[in-house]
Amino acid sequence: MADAVVIPGMMFGPAAPLLMYTGDVAARRGARLHRHYWSAEPPHPSQPPIEQWVRDEVRPLLDSVEGRPLLIAKSLGTNAAALAAERSLPAVWLTPLLTMPWVAAALGRATAPFLLVGGTADELWDGDLARRLTPHVMEVEGADHGMYVPGPLTDSIAVLSRVVVAVDEFLTATPWPSAD
Repeated sequence: MADAVVIPGMMFGPAAPLLMYTGDVAARRGARLHRHYWSAEPPHPSQPPIEQWVRDEVRPLLDSVEGRPLLIAKSLGTNAAALAAERSLPAVWLTPLLTMPWVAAALGRATAPFLLVGGTADELWDGDLARRLTPHVMEVEGADHGMYVPGPLTDSIAVLSRVVVAVDEFLTATPWPSAD
């Protein structure tokens, strides 16, 4: 059985809608989901110590999972990109912190395929960098860090649906789960 590790952002935990539905895509493909919950308040998210803090938080869960799990992370959780690069793990990075040099550098070291999902109104997103890092990019015009777009709430709900489709297509196009 394949495994997927869901790593939250700073505010809402791994069952927030964007992470929940993304995890459900993997679960419907037979993955056993492992949802991580932060054990403490993180340090300031824009400072380099945050990468080590996330690494220390996530490593025990990754060590408990056999094989090469899929990582699914949002925002703060994308500081796990260094672990993904070291372990050659495929990933779905939702609203990654591309403006943090250590996150961008870790993504640049990745050897396994990954999908980047972000919006043009997110100050932490860099669409040009995203497209240089991977051919798997979903960029939503006008979406902010929560993947909300201007207009009626139903427009933002439609973005969530588009993310689910992008994740499903990414997993179809990549060798996950892999046979180890």
